[in-house]
Amino acid sequence: MSLRALPLSVLLVSAFGLLPSLVSAALPRMIPDEAAKVKMRFSPAGLVQIGDRALRLSPGAQIRDPANRIVLPAYVRGEHTVRVLLDNNGQVHRVWILTPQEAAAPLPGR
Repeated sequence: MSLRALPLSVLLVSAFGLLPSLVSAALPRMIPDEAAKVKMRFSPAGLVQIGDRALRLSPGAQIRDPANRIVLPAYVRGEHTVRVLLDNNGQVHRVWILTPQEAAAPLPGR
């Protein structure tokens, strides 16, 4: 079946269905400037390791993968370069797992 045989409405729906994914792939992530760049090792039981410090995840902790999707802490394993924000209690509150390009880029304002 050629593209000419498909109705125009099917082609338009297909094209517009791809549009959100193309737009989101082109937009940079909004990571706050104050988020520190660190190597973080994830482990079970809601703990993460930064250097020699073990930190607990906050009750509302949010982890975003390199595609900017929110992921559950139980699904993240190993060591990653991340940007991280701590809450007022010193617990890990927001984490962005960086892509290789984001990890290689300098921090904003530095």
